[in-house]
Amino acid sequence: MNSERIEKIAQHLFAENQKRAKFEWLKGDLAPTSLEEAYAVQTRLHSIWESEGVGSIGGWKIAITSPAMQQLCGIDQPCVGGVLEKSIIAGPTRVGAGNYVRLGLEFELAVVLGVDIEPSDKIFDASSAMEVTSAVAPAFELIEDRAADYSDFEALSLVADNTWNGGVVMGPELIGWQGIDWVNCPVCLSYNNVEEYATTGEAMGNPFNGLASVLNNLNSRGLSAKQGQVVITGSTLKTRFAAVGDRAQYSIGELGAVNLTIEG
Repeated sequence: MNSERIEKIAQHLFAENQKRAKFEWLKGDLAPTSLEEAYAVQTRLHSIWESEGVGSIGGWKIAITSPAMQQLCGIDQPCVGGVLEKSIIAGPTRVGAGNYVRLGLEFELAVVLGVDIEPSDKIFDASSAMEVTSAVAPAFELIEDRAADYSDFEALSLVADNTWNGGVVMGPELIGWQGIDWVNCPVCLSYNNVEEYATTGEAMGNPFNGLASVLNNLNSRGLSAKQGQVVITGSTLKTRFAAVGDRAQYSIGELGAVNLTIEG
């Protein structure tokens, strides 16, 4: 890969994020030519954020989890991005919509890694992913898509720009989570007092499939996952774009809930 190209694209994305500019899909000489190059740009963007004092990576997220969406984007796997450590916050909390160009919410199981996972040729599945998990919690993912025009949606720009993660709001750690049926466990979203129901299996058939996919992605990129890092494993319900005054509660069975209020 051309390191000068990677640097140019990463610096462009850094500047656009700092300006909070409307997201523009990468075109011309800024367009990644492969998924591998897009991830190289993302990794470089992470290092720029750390060196410029924006923050360091404290976790990971997954995106484009449905096979239909992957086919539309011309890829054969979900996409992975980093989560800034300082943007992982405990709920209940209030989040300012004015801190985002456009704030979206997704509704997920967050897991906390119990061990360091160094790059290897190991292939994770749901069972082995569960073995490296120390805790789980209901969570909101905060999406910052910078008001992107979805009619031009494509995966490589999304990956390069860190899959639009704007943070995570964590609920309480769940007790006895190892015995839960993660395919069929019911979830409930109460959004402005209107309830919507699904199951944890809506996230890749089992949220631990999402964790496994993240770990396999990091392995393939030669990256480590660290003990204590948070991984969010895919939304069970459609994204909501938040407005000032919105109130949301996301619960997993009878095991716990996370609460969020949107303010100006």
